[in-house]
Amino acid sequence: MTISILKAVSFLILFPFVIAVLMFCIRNSSLLRNFVAIVGGFSVMATAIMVGIRVLSMKGTTHNTYLTATAPHDHIIMGGEILLMCVVIFLSIKYKKYYAILLSMLGTIPVLAMDLSGYAVEGYAHIRVDFLSAVMILIVGIVGILICIYAVGYMKDYHNHHTDVEDRSNYFLALLFVFIGAMFGLIVSDNLGWIYFFWEITSVCSFLLIGYTRTEEAVNNSFRALWMNLLGGCGFAAALLISNLKLGIANLSQLTAIIPRQNMFVMVPVTLIAFAALTKSAQFPFSRWLLGAMVAPTPSSALLHSATMVKIGVYMLIRLSPMLNGTFTGVMITVIGGFTFFAASLLAITVSDGKKVLAYSTISNLGLITACAGTGTTEGVWAATMLILFHAVSKSLLFQTVGDIENCMHSRDVEDMHGLIIKLPKLAFIMIIGICGMFMAPFGMLVSKWAALKSFVDSNSVWLVLFLVFGSGSTLFYWAKWLGKICTVIHQSYELEDITPKSEMISLVPLTCMIIVMCFAFPKMSDIMVQPILNEAFHKNIPNVIGGSDVIIMMIMVAMIFAIPIGSRILAIGKKSKMTMSYVAGVNAGDDRHYIDSFGKERALYMSNWYMTDYFGEDKLLAPSIVISAIIVIVMLIIVCGGAF
Repeated sequence: MTISILKAVSFLILFPFVIAVLMFCIRNSSLLRNFVAIVGGFSVMATAIMVGIRVLSMKGTTHNTYLTATAPHDHIIMGGEILLMCVVIFLSIKYKKYYAILLSMLGTIPVLAMDLSGYAVEGYAHIRVDFLSAVMILIVGIVGILICIYAVGYMKDYHNHHTDVEDRSNYFLALLFVFIGAMFGLIVSDNLGWIYFFWEITSVCSFLLIGYTRTEEAVNNSFRALWMNLLGGCGFAAALLISNLKLGIANLSQLTAIIPRQNMFVMVPVTLIAFAALTKSAQFPFSRWLLGAMVAPTPSSALLHSATMVKIGVYMLIRLSPMLNGTFTGVMITVIGGFTFFAASLLAITVSDGKKVLAYSTISNLGLITACAGTGTTEGVWAATMLILFHAVSKSLLFQTVGDIENCMHSRDVEDMHGLIIKLPKLAFIMIIGICGMFMAPFGMLVSKWAALKSFVDSNSVWLVLFLVFGSGSTLFYWAKWLGKICTVIHQSYELEDITPKSEMISLVPLTCMIIVMCFAFPKMSDIMVQPILNEAFHKNIPNVIGGSDVIIMMIMVAMIFAIPIGSRILAIGKKSKMTMSYVAGVNAGDDRHYIDSFGKERALYMSNWYMTDYFGEDKLLAPSIVISAIIVIVMLIIVCGGAF
């Protein structure tokens, strides 16, 4: 790694913290906040794009090391770990949630003791930028920064509609940029101690963001997120201690270079890190913290669900993926991921809150990514990486659009979005693009699911194939009915005032364009961004997962999407048509929106989706899913870790 890239990476880590300080100091001037967010944010974005392009254009793996000047950095990180622990202790005492104190101390104190006692392994690389890091830098630097810019305008409207919530926008926006800086630090760090520090920053930041409104529900949900992620942090801390004290390994790259068949003990820290990844990525049984995050303002949900928090876990699983192939840990991870994908997609059918649908969709898609990474195959890693790319862009766009719709309509319920194409046409169009990006051919999510299916078949796992097939069917169901709700015009569909500020469109328009471009550019994305990751992870040149025949099939899909409506229109030319009124359980009033009932009264027609709550609603499916997955996780930890010791 050249000196210029090292400087750029340092800028990416440190400058968001500078912006956070500025945001916190700007209390009343929204204009100044916009200026700082746009100028500072685009500076970070430009640097991230530069680093990503430079690294992806290189041949081989790029590294840089801090060998002689680690002490000042290590001391700062130790001080930061103490500060994070003190923040958790203070707020836990304030809200009488004492269990969080125990988990925070259990993770932090042993790591500090190892560092201070001199037992930590030193003298190895602390920063490593490779192809996977470059891809993640692009995701955080583009999607994450656009969400931060969007948040400035959104928070002003949010407090105009939520006058009961104390306006602490400066604090909220500062936390978003701290999150961005921590993410950059985590994805370029190779030293396990540094990764653990940034890992814990994200846990505390998500806790503070979720509890922003300080209502009883927000506080309870924030502490649920905290203890679940601190539990994962304890697992990571244990892996860090074992790697240093038992294996003499300080870095993640050293850990993943060990061949499990030659040293099975290495699977103990690998399993503990995988466990921590499951908590971050909100896999069952840890999914409830992500569902509870909905109480926070929409930008925090968009950031947590798309570019930062939940992506840390699957990023770490992709790092570990080559070691999981053919191991018991890999089997357990794929089962948990596949089960989460299927169960969460069923639960998404049963809810009508737009943000909750997106939350279950996030958990479901992360489950698919987790299952792909757990297979340890080249197709699995390819599918997982492509899913991360498309999911990050589509999900951030959808969360932001739902937030704008809520500000305009004072509701985020899917049922209230009936005829949105007429009520708010601009936002409806953006949402349609986002929804299509999640499930419809030829968008990359569908292409990635094809690769996932191939990896599951190659791994000889019938259960995973069934999870993918039925989970994909459930996914199609809830996205299609939401899409139908937006486009169907029956009742009270009159255009509303779109109050979305221009500062938010700075985020929405680029993300919409990115989804469309990615739809056609995925073969090139595979060559430039994903294939190098495979070559690097498996230490050999991997044949292209997407071949020429696959690209032809996808292009046929693209052509068919346009050919069917165009062909139908051509065939209808010159043909006489007859307008027929719908039967609406009464006499149609003539506008297809009202009918005359049996008492002679005119009533508005209303159409509602079917949510199947009697079959697999949250009260029937959520608790059993958590119990089943918890048993799987416990069995995995007992067999791998208990057997080793």
